[in-house]
Amino acid sequence: MADSLASQIITAIGGPENVRSLTHCATRLRFELADASKVDQNALEHMKGVLGAVPQSGDRFQVVIGGGVATVYENIMHLPEMANAGAASASGEGQKSNADVKAEARSKARGKVAWLDSFFEYLADSFRPILGVLLGASIIIALVNLLISLNVIPNDEASAGWVFVKAIWKGVFYFLPIMVAYNASKKLKVDPWLGGAIMAILMTPQFTSLIDAKTTTCVENAALGTKSCTANIFGIPMALSDYSGNVFVPLLMAAVLALVYHGLKKIIPESVQLVFVPFFCMIIVGALTAFIIGPIGVWVGNGLGVGLAWMNTHAPFIFAIIIPLLYPFLVPLGLHWPLNALMLMNIQTLGYDFIQGPMGVWNFACFGATAGVLFIAVRDKDKDMRQTALGALAAGLLGGVSEPSLYGIHLRYKLVYKRMLVGCGLGGVVIAVLGWLFPSVTAAGQTVHGVTTTAFAFTSLLTIPVFDQMWVYAVSIAVSFLTSFFLIITFDYRTPEQKAEVLARAAADQKAAAPAVEAKEAAPAATTAAATATATKTEAPAATAAAATATATKTEAPAAAAAATTVVNAPVAGHVIALDETGDPVFASRALGEGVGIQPTDSEVVAPVSGVLQTVAETGHAFGIKTDDGVEVLVHVGIDTVKMNGEGFAVKVKADERVNAGDPLVSVDFAKVKDAGYSTTTLMTVLNTAVLTSVTPKTGIDVKAGDEVIDIQR
Repeated sequence: MADSLASQIITAIGGPENVRSLTHCATRLRFELADASKVDQNALEHMKGVLGAVPQSGDRFQVVIGGGVATVYENIMHLPEMANAGAASASGEGQKSNADVKAEARSKARGKVAWLDSFFEYLADSFRPILGVLLGASIIIALVNLLISLNVIPNDEASAGWVFVKAIWKGVFYFLPIMVAYNASKKLKVDPWLGGAIMAILMTPQFTSLIDAKTTTCVENAALGTKSCTANIFGIPMALSDYSGNVFVPLLMAAVLALVYHGLKKIIPESVQLVFVPFFCMIIVGALTAFIIGPIGVWVGNGLGVGLAWMNTHAPFIFAIIIPLLYPFLVPLGLHWPLNALMLMNIQTLGYDFIQGPMGVWNFACFGATAGVLFIAVRDKDKDMRQTALGALAAGLLGGVSEPSLYGIHLRYKLVYKRMLVGCGLGGVVIAVLGWLFPSVTAAGQTVHGVTTTAFAFTSLLTIPVFDQMWVYAVSIAVSFLTSFFLIITFDYRTPEQKAEVLARAAADQKAAAPAVEAKEAAPAATTAAATATATKTEAPAATAAAATATATKTEAPAAAAAATTVVNAPVAGHVIALDETGDPVFASRALGEGVGIQPTDSEVVAPVSGVLQTVAETGHAFGIKTDDGVEVLVHVGIDTVKMNGEGFAVKVKADERVNAGDPLVSVDFAKVKDAGYSTTTLMTVLNTAVLTSVTPKTGIDVKAGDEVIDIQR
């Protein structure tokens, strides 16, 4: 057994020799592996401290940790067994040569759109390392706006104190192109300082002063409220722009730099590469960026910003609804980064952004679903999920980070998405309607339908003040949060099997803890009883008789309220087998209690006991019944038949209905189940086996529906 979380992760990932490289983002460890088939995903998913394990294309693998990912990363890198892999991980290169790794990466079967996968990975890795400073800056902006709205500090641009506070967060966004250029260059195996230095050329006072040169001509851009200027450089026209905050230019520049950089390394002798590769790159790529790449990047960013702004103005309902409905699918795949880049471009070109408002609707729908899961975990005494949900909710509400919720909960329990998307859609409708009825006015005097902001902010409780028409935004995110929350606690987020497993585990924990509690409580009682017996020895016969009467009364009370359940009948005709023979590891482990499997010979599945239907799966494959005296029975029709989505299942009951033993539950087309490739074995377990004296299955026999197959002793 590994001693630490770091050691456990490396063991489950296939050992240090299986690790080619290791990096991390805000919440995840990102592995490049020699062989992804060596990963023990099940061990990772059930490892304390791990929120999720996510296979990626090729031999890439992600382990979701949450906010403490940096600490776990450092612990892994300091493991003795990672001594050799550590150097490779830190540099982002494998133990093989660059050429070998590059050739293998290209030869991997990543699908017909491998280039698209690589493109989004490039975007993601260009932004991930700076998430921390972006988050810090966004919180500063939010706090400053809140203090201004409360009149705690004046909104005085001429104040030296105000200028200083603004510089704290403004520096992040002003020099963002240099940071992005550094990360993008590093991703493309180029000296990152070279990429940052070339981008810095366009942000020096000397370059920006060209706008005021006598030979420079400028034209006003009415659509964006900006001006376009052209300088004459050695007789060649150069379009000038304000590149601060721009993200498209460094992304394009780094791509061109990679071509030039690696090309020069092939033709320049290794002994002088240190000097001449940067020298030629700065001249060639610097000139290309100033004359061509920079203007193209600005044009692309402006075009996308204007296009989305047009959509937000002329089709605000579609825009405000489609954004929150798309994000739940974009974020897990890492495809949300282009939209994040557009937000930054909107602020740079338009002076405001209109995407973050609808995006906040999705975030709070996500957090509302997590809050619902937390509520259920507390109610069901599910300690593991309670810990996971509490951490994910804190990361979301305070940091605006959705990954712990997604990877720790939502993608594990697919029913969450059905509930959460309703919250996304309803919140989108609210922000669309209110945004149209109560438009915001930008600093330039433009009227914009929808919620806007002049800052790039992670949508959390702390950043609500950065949004114009703050009350519209607050109402919208509240609707999305509460909708998801109430749908989760009303309809649950688990399948009947998952719910039953949690309840059985909680019951077992409670039973295990009971002896210790009883012993603790019995000690003082025994002492008191001994003292009383000594003092009133002659009264013992009467006390004994009274105790016996009380015990008899207490024992008979439940029997008077409900008949004791001593047997469970077969829900379907067929051959009875032990759970070990069913082929389902979860049932065979008895995590869902003791029971039987029945290989059916009839299509009618009936109630095995009398009681109330606590759960009825929408797909008709599972039913949970609780008898009047508290015995909980699960009937699961087939194995993995949930994937049939109800096809071939004709359900005849509803949840919360009362049924008697022998009442029909569902008619099943078992031929269709077989054709779909699933086992028809119908499993039945007593979920609360742990709290009963004994549950004894009768196996190896042929039965009709209604015959006894399980004996119970209370």
